[in-house]
Amino acid sequence: MKTILSSAAMIIALSGTAFAEGDVAAGEKDFKKCKSCHAIVDDSGEALFKGGKTGPNLYGIVGRQAGTVEDFKYGDSIVAAGEAGLVWTEETLIEYIKDPKAFLKEQTGDSAAKSKMTFKWGKPEDIVAFLATFSSDASGEGEAAEGEAAEGEATESDSTTTN
Repeated sequence: MKTILSSAAMIIALSGTAFAEGDVAAGEKDFKKCKSCHAIVDDSGEALFKGGKTGPNLYGIVGRQAGTVEDFKYGDSIVAAGEAGLVWTEETLIEYIKDPKAFLKEQTGDSAAKSKMTFKWGKPEDIVAFLATFSSDASGEGEAAEGEAAEGEATESDSTTTN
């Protein structure tokens, strides 16, 4: 299965599809550092990338509300950010991974906000590009986000033509 995923990541990387302006293949390699805390397990329960359970499952993270993986015990700050409307995009993930605690302080407006994720990564674009490849799932979360974006574009072009 890992060979198939590696091939898929390479095809996506070579297709010119931009994910967070990062390199998907490099992100797959970099994910080895994340595996100590995180796994990528699809909705059917198949472990696409085995990893630790200290952090939440990262399958379908792009487009998901922050702090909402079922059966994972999140910290209060990330739950509060999610309840306030934080949905993970490639851009917000990049900022979060660079400095989780500072990101949550900014998102929540709480100077005492904390993150259970203490690891900081200076250049997370490749990791986020890799994670984005797992965001269109059977539940349709990724498809719903794409549909909303398409609707937004249609509305935007409609308003542009009328102006």
